[in-house]
Amino acid sequence: MIDFSLQIPTKIYFGRDSLSHLDEEVRHYGNRVLLVYGGGSIKRIGLYDKVMEVLNEQSCRVWEISGVKPNPRLGLVQEGAALCKEQQIQLVLAVGGGSVIDTAKAIANAACYDGDPWDLFDGTCKNDRVLPLGVIVTIPAAGSEMSDSSVITREIIHTRFRPHKPPAIPLGISNAITVIKFRPIASENKDRLSPRERNIRVLMQVVSPMAHMMERYFTNTQHVELIDRMTEGALKTVIHNAPIALKQPENYDARAEIMWAAALAHNGLLGTGRVTDWASHRLEHELSALYDIAHGAGLAIVFPAWMKYVLSKGCVSKLRQFAIRVFDVSEDFGSDEAIASEGIALLERFYRSLGLPTTLHESSIGEENFDRMSHRAVTMGGGHLGNYYPIHEEDALAIYRLAR
Repeated sequence: MIDFSLQIPTKIYFGRDSLSHLDEEVRHYGNRVLLVYGGGSIKRIGLYDKVMEVLNEQSCRVWEISGVKPNPRLGLVQEGAALCKEQQIQLVLAVGGGSVIDTAKAIANAACYDGDPWDLFDGTCKNDRVLPLGVIVTIPAAGSEMSDSSVITREIIHTRFRPHKPPAIPLGISNAITVIKFRPIASENKDRLSPRERNIRVLMQVVSPMAHMMERYFTNTQHVELIDRMTEGALKTVIHNAPIALKQPENYDARAEIMWAAALAHNGLLGTGRVTDWASHRLEHELSALYDIAHGAGLAIVFPAWMKYVLSKGCVSKLRQFAIRVFDVSEDFGSDEAIASEGIALLERFYRSLGLPTTLHESSIGEENFDRMSHRAVTMGGGHLGNYYPIHEEDALAIYRLAR
């Protein structure tokens, strides 16, 4: 185990009545509020009206940034930051899932910076000031609500490349200053979403937190038994409850278990004392940028391919442990490599059982941009990706090919 520091300053309200604490928290920060949300779902489920009722009772003046989509864009961040400066916003309040929260984080940071918000993402500068930020989580597995990071995409017009859809650059900012001040978690949403909308939410909400756990789990750092066991327990919790939440969208207990596991997966705790990886995330960001595939769907494709590749390079021990402890593969199943391979197969089988694609072909993604994606991913990663097995350009290309 390596030395580490950990600070998790987010105040949590968890449970059915968590929204009732919103009024007392808003009072701490002022009455000029920027409300950030996505499409119309929070209005359809009645949450928008409940939030506005509380804000009105506190005599708040409210401005809105809406229309946040998956793979959130820089344009809304720029718009929100400008609005915060113009209207002297005192609190940024996000109501939604991961993309909404990432957007709100970026706005809260960029509002205290005089330059282009993209500077905070491309490494030009780091801003140590941020507006107070609150989050009302509407899905049972965002995870972003307890992390210090945000991923935003900037679209770039390039007529030689997919002119009907501009390519984009997704970059992340990780800033310990950008923290959630308070976070009511309402895992019971009596929503009026269609069955299809509910299923899509559950599916995407399962893969991302599992990936957050696995990016931290696969490490070469030794003597990390405690965090390994915690991560394995969190993974098994999600695997057990995901089918239940999918079949029974109103099952509060299943959604609550997934929601809390997702929060713990991304608040830094499961990454303590170890060198983490994140190669799969970087590879997936290229898919999201070029094809606008949902982040969770992309991870369901990329992560097993990454596992297969690093196994072929001799990274057996941790993959074997993953198979035995997470998917209960018997130690008598076969060789260490066979056990590890079976664990990967069971992960893919689990994703497929939820109706998720596990190959690029299933998502109608061809090979035409593999070289471009491999080059950009590794270049933007500083020459290689990950730490469990360093991924260079030729490795990235091989992983994309395995994911076909």
